[in-house]
Amino acid sequence: MSNSLIKDTQNFVFNLLKTELPNSFLYHNYTHTTRVLKSVREIVEHSELSDEEILILELSALLHDTGYTKSCEDHEKESVKIAAAFLKDKDVDNSVIEEVSKCILATDINVEPETQLEKILRDADASHFGKKYFNEASEFLRKELELLGKKSFKPSEWRRENIKVLTEKHKYYTDYALKNWQATKDKNLAKLLKKKKKRKKKLNVEKLKAKYKTQYKNESPERGVQTFYRTALRNHIKLSDIADTKANILLSVNAIIISVVLANLISKLDNNPYLTWPTVIFTLFCVISMILSIIATRPNVTSGQFTKQDVIDQKVNLSFFGNFHKMELDEFEWAIKEMVRDKDYIYKALTKDLYFLGVVLERKYRLLRITYTVFMIGIIVSLISFAIAIKNNPGVDIDDVIPETTQIQQSNTLENNMTIAAFKKLS
Repeated sequence: MSNSLIKDTQNFVFNLLKTELPNSFLYHNYTHTTRVLKSVREIVEHSELSDEEILILELSALLHDTGYTKSCEDHEKESVKIAAAFLKDKDVDNSVIEEVSKCILATDINVEPETQLEKILRDADASHFGKKYFNEASEFLRKELELLGKKSFKPSEWRRENIKVLTEKHKYYTDYALKNWQATKDKNLAKLLKKKKKRKKKLNVEKLKAKYKTQYKNESPERGVQTFYRTALRNHIKLSDIADTKANILLSVNAIIISVVLANLISKLDNNPYLTWPTVIFTLFCVISMILSIIATRPNVTSGQFTKQDVIDQKVNLSFFGNFHKMELDEFEWAIKEMVRDKDYIYKALTKDLYFLGVVLERKYRLLRITYTVFMIGIIVSLISFAIAIKNNPGVDIDDVIPETTQIQQSNTLENNMTIAAFKKLS
């Protein structure tokens, strides 16, 4: 009778949890139920219990979490209702149903178990604390709480919560659990404490690093000097790029203008000689602008050689390729090693690099200013000269052109008529 009842209960619980329990229950599901049943049987094997008491414990283990299908709050009471209704349908004695209900209510962590059966079920329900799969079960429970919207724990927070439960809220009641599960529970607790200590140590190290890093930033002038050189060199390089871009734009514009002039305007000067000088002026200014743009962007490469004495005297700037591009690799490596040994030499090289970049920039921008000025003056002078030329040479009067055109048309018509008459005569 008991074996048949247990099988029916297993089938009932399995189908109930399968159809009515949401998928968000990653911990309180049928897997957890079977683990509790297995732990109950493990304790029962080493205890002196009657068949009826064993039946009560196995029924309680199977039915103790069915209340989660109704509500998370007070699920023990809901489990008692489901268990009582099911067992009554199976004609189970009221005394057994009452004991099953007491055992289920004793699984509440806030309730102190009184009878031996309640203590056995309570230990079986928390058996994962003393098992090797504790971390796996604990992680499923954390994720379940998050999915249900109850509370979201960070790994460190969940670790603290587990430590609190294992040290303050939970204890084993049966002799078997104390002898066989307590040791593994202590190991699991030790691992949690070790991780917590390691995490705390890591946080302290990070705080200390951040403290000294901030202090180093604030108190070390070395970092401020490096920031100055880095910012100044970057700004000079950006300004050089801007100057080259401006020169290239002006060069391209003048090249297009000259192409248009050569293709369209010069071919019409035979019929419009009065536009010759304006065209010459316009083209001349464009050519001058192009030449100045080329000069502004034309690279200037130095000798690319240095002597060992130059390195010893700290006269050569090894940060610029123009000072070493003709040297052998071993000589250059030696010079770099000599330079990095002396911090002042490095700063001296950076200072030279910054200075000569400034000199080059001054030359570029001065030529660019002249170029843009020439281009602007050329445009203005060319427009004025074109206007004067057109004003002084208004062209042929239209009234003189019309009679001549009419006469030509009449002559062409007469010739056409004579041709047609001759063709008819021949025919």
